Amino acid sequence: MKQDKNPESIAIILDGNRRYARKRSLKPWQGHKFGAEKVKDILKWCQELGIKELTLYTFSMDNFKRAEKEKKALFVLFKQNIKKLKNDERLDKNGIRVRFIGRLQLFPKDIQEEMQEVMEKTMKNSNFKLNFAMAYSSKAEITDALKKIIQKIKNKQIDEKNINEELLNENLYLSSSPDILIRPGGEKRTSDFLLWQTAYSELFFVDKLWPEFTKQDLVKIIEDFKRRERRFGK
Repeated sequence: MKQDKNPESIAIILDGNRRYARKRSLKPWQGHKFGAEKVKDILKWCQELGIKELTLYTFSMDNFKRAEKEKKALFVLFKQNIKKLKNDERLDKNGIRVRFIGRLQLFPKDIQEEMQEVMEKTMKNSNFKLNFAMAYSSKAEITDALKKIIQKIKNKQIDEKNINEELLNENLYLSSSPDILIRPGGEKRTSDFLLWQTAYSELFFVDKLWPEFTKQDLVKIIEDFKRRERRFGK
């Protein structure tokens, strides 16, 4: 029996920016620029379609291994777009709370400061949650959660008998779980993204590259989601 229920939370792996650039004989960083523009679209579409939370896999831990020239271009793009986001009046108008999750300390100091300012500015907003996974790895997230728990035990804040799934979940970068995980770009793997949180998420793999993703694609996925029966192990 189909559930016919609208998803509340969606996560997306932003895959295919460089391949999009190659298709058009552009520099890799130009593909990332098109991808950044698409983020503005997906935020608008999610709000129009009644989604309450959006988590975007923007920059992985492995992405630090890319060529220095590409990384520098990406960091410039990040800073520009985070600054634009910080000054966007629609964040407060639409009640959007922005969070950056991951090992943010690995970014240059100026980018860290911009991220922190956006998070502080929007922390009281509650209509919509927008999460950017940056310097992110699910393995790193779980490792960091365990370290926090161990430190709390050492500080006698908790007893080791209190360790359970709920406690681990509370100490992750992101404690919510997406109903849907979308990966554009044609690859069929989750690439170390929200491994804990997506245990029962519905997975959708799209052949289109991320800059080519459309509102029609999102609507089709949501309609497919509504037709699926989610048993949660029952």
